[in-house]
Amino acid sequence: MTDDTNCIEVVTLTPLAQRFSYRCRTPLPEPGCRVHVPFGRGERIAIVTGSSPCPEGVQIKDVRTVLDQQPLLPKALQALLEFGSNYYHYPLGGAWATALPARLCQGEPLPTPKPELWKLRSDATLPQSGWGLRQSELLQRLRRGNLRMTELGSGDRQRIRQFLAAGWIEAARESPRLHETPLTLRPEQQQAVAAIRAACGFQPFLLDGVTSSGKTEVYLQSMEPLLLAGKQVLLLVPEIALIGQTYERCVQRFGATAVAVYHSGQGDAERLRVWERARSGSLSILLGTRSALFVPLARPGLLIVDEEHDPSYKQQSGWLYSARDLGLRRAQLEELPIVLASATPALESLYNRQCGRYADLRLRERASAQNIPQIEILPLRKKRLLGGLDPSLLSACAETLASGQQALFFLNRRGYAPALLCHDCGHVPHCRRCSAPLTWHRRQARLRCHHCGWEAPVPQRCPSCGGDGMNGIGMGTEGLEQFLQERFPNIPILRVDRDEVHTPRQLAERLQAIRSTRPAILLGTQMLSKGHHFPDVTLVGIVDVDQGLYSADFRAGERLAQTVIQVAGRSGRGDAPGRVLLQSHLPEHPLLLALQSGDYGTAAAQLLRERQQAGLPPLRALALLQAEAQRVEPVYAFLHAAQEYFQGSLDCSGPVPALLERRAGFHRAYLWLESTSRPLLQQVLGASMPQIPSLPGARRVRWSLDVDPQNF
Repeated sequence: MTDDTNCIEVVTLTPLAQRFSYRCRTPLPEPGCRVHVPFGRGERIAIVTGSSPCPEGVQIKDVRTVLDQQPLLPKALQALLEFGSNYYHYPLGGAWATALPARLCQGEPLPTPKPELWKLRSDATLPQSGWGLRQSELLQRLRRGNLRMTELGSGDRQRIRQFLAAGWIEAARESPRLHETPLTLRPEQQQAVAAIRAACGFQPFLLDGVTSSGKTEVYLQSMEPLLLAGKQVLLLVPEIALIGQTYERCVQRFGATAVAVYHSGQGDAERLRVWERARSGSLSILLGTRSALFVPLARPGLLIVDEEHDPSYKQQSGWLYSARDLGLRRAQLEELPIVLASATPALESLYNRQCGRYADLRLRERASAQNIPQIEILPLRKKRLLGGLDPSLLSACAETLASGQQALFFLNRRGYAPALLCHDCGHVPHCRRCSAPLTWHRRQARLRCHHCGWEAPVPQRCPSCGGDGMNGIGMGTEGLEQFLQERFPNIPILRVDRDEVHTPRQLAERLQAIRSTRPAILLGTQMLSKGHHFPDVTLVGIVDVDQGLYSADFRAGERLAQTVIQVAGRSGRGDAPGRVLLQSHLPEHPLLLALQSGDYGTAAAQLLRERQQAGLPPLRALALLQAEAQRVEPVYAFLHAAQEYFQGSLDCSGPVPALLERRAGFHRAYLWLESTSRPLLQQVLGASMPQIPSLPGARRVRWSLDVDPQNF
């Protein structure tokens, strides 16, 4: 008979669904602590989830080591991981592994916070004599105010240690203070700030503000009283590329010591250091991407999700969670106000506002004196194009450059040309591993797959017929850059895409070059479309949007509308008025006509009505059961078995091939699982997921479940 009072239940930091029991010979660690346990023939780091009776008649292994005396995460964040594991039907141990810094997952101890600020203790009894000259000088400095470690020489650091050992000083926490005078708010900004400051407990706000309407200033003034009262703020942005200028604004307002950054581009040691600073309360503003959602805060006061519509908030591998949606749950668990902000809110957020779930905050005026520019549609049918551009767009560009301003060309396609085509036989080289043509990168003389990364040299002759008529079809950013260089030889062209910019540092350098170069042509993909402030851009040319008008992805129209409005919003942010020209072979398309005024709300309302008529999210709850294998037959055999299993419980559609049917050598297909009731969908999935691995064919495929999918 085992002693069940000394048994704990754990999950390993892996995507294993099972929980395991171990005997603990020491006092039971609390849930949220790490333990080192034997596992199979090896050892694992595991997270304690609770205590449980030890199974009778089963030999229970002992815990090797208890690694933490206190839980790593507060109860609210532990509950968040439990909720996220259940909602997205992903093992809890895998969720913990996603949430914790890598070094903690490897069993390393928590770092000991190093005090950065020292102060004299109010109860310190200082000797009246016996002071050396340097000690006296250091004492006088401490009497004048707190001392920062960075202000001390090596000798002073040794004296600080002596003072600490004597009990004369203690670590101090620097309260944030204003380093610059806040900007004067317009009336609608004042209303937004007042509403956020007055919020008590959990309150979701949708801050729907046009581009350049001063949303960041609303953030800063909303968080100001919280920071001065010792609270902390978590501010999420969708991409590393958008951290830079938000970080600069926060530092200018509250000082460098108040702000820290957390994202996947940092080294493991730096991420752990920032994580511990946030957990201990020694920073005031944590600015980060998706993973920063799970960083514990000692005194949380406010959550902000910037560019809340961005699909980058949805994880695309492993635990397929949405940081925006789990951010709402975190705010609820910690009883905090949360601000979801965007110039182009997601249809889900607009629907929640319509249903009264989100408080409505709107900013309709720009911070600059200029109005939102109208979007002029340039019909391309039957026109003779120059380098893929309408002559009137080139004329507008020449006028802009002549006035000393900047022109921005947006083309969401990298490379020199999207594909190569043999003029003799029509052959198009495709990726060997994906059902997609290879993109021609002329500068590197390579054909590259933008889906799996496979590449090959550009053939001198057609691999099919041996002819020498291989030509590029279509145009990417590299090809457009070459044409613009030939057209405007004396004008700097600053290209921003993933082929040109690989690191945050390179991006920062390129953005600095944009700010300091006039006149200039800016050319880029999505990396240029949102969040950036370019006051000298007065012309935006949107080169190609037609591919998004008839996509099989039901979210394509929403993504296109958001992209057009965001790109258009880069124009006219300074003193000079802006102009936006959009090229299309489909100028009469209803969505483009709805976007002409530059008002996203009109187009979004139209798209929401279409979703309602078609019975699509956000009006219905959706999950995708995804499967892939190197042979196509097992994929469909498994999904047909799943369809039979779910039939009668949920509305099933498919199996259907993925939009990119073959990727990296794997055939891919989906089964759509839908319901008018989200609780019903969750109930059926919760009861069914343990059975999926035993369905026919499940062992012959890689499968996953995506709840509330964002990409297809």
